[in-house]
Amino acid sequence: MRQPFRLLVIGSRTWDDPAVIEHALAAILARHPEGVLLVHGACPRGADAMAAAYAARTLGYHIEAHPADWCRHGRAAGQLRNAEMVTLGAQGCAAFLRGASPGTTATIRLARAAGIPVWVHTQR
Repeated sequence: MRQPFRLLVIGSRTWDDPAVIEHALAAILARHPEGVLLVHGACPRGADAMAAAYAARTLGYHIEAHPADWCRHGRAAGQLRNAEMVTLGAQGCAAFLRGASPGTTATIRLARAAGIPVWVHTQR
C-alpha cells in the first residue's frame, strides 16, 4: 500500500477565503488517489483552521497537527514549530499568503530551501 502524499499547509492567520483553500486541497487530492496527509500548525483561525476543517470532512485526507508551544517558547514558538514541520519533510507545500505575513513568508523560504515544491496562493 502506498503512503499518502505528505502535504504541508501553511498560511496567514488572517486568511478569510475558505473556497480558495478547499479548491486547492481538492485539486491536490485528485492527483493523489493514495490519500493525502495534511500537516499543519494547528492555528485556531485562518488558513490552518480552514484547511484542517476541510480535511476532517473529506474522505482521503488524514491530519497531522503541530501546535506551537507558546508557553515554553514565547514569541518564537510559531517560527520554531514551522521550522520543525519543514524539517520533518513533505512532498509539497500549499501556502496561503495574505499580505506580508512574516511567518508564512519565512516558512515558504524554508520549504523551498529544503527542496519542497511550494504552491503559493495569495490574498490581499
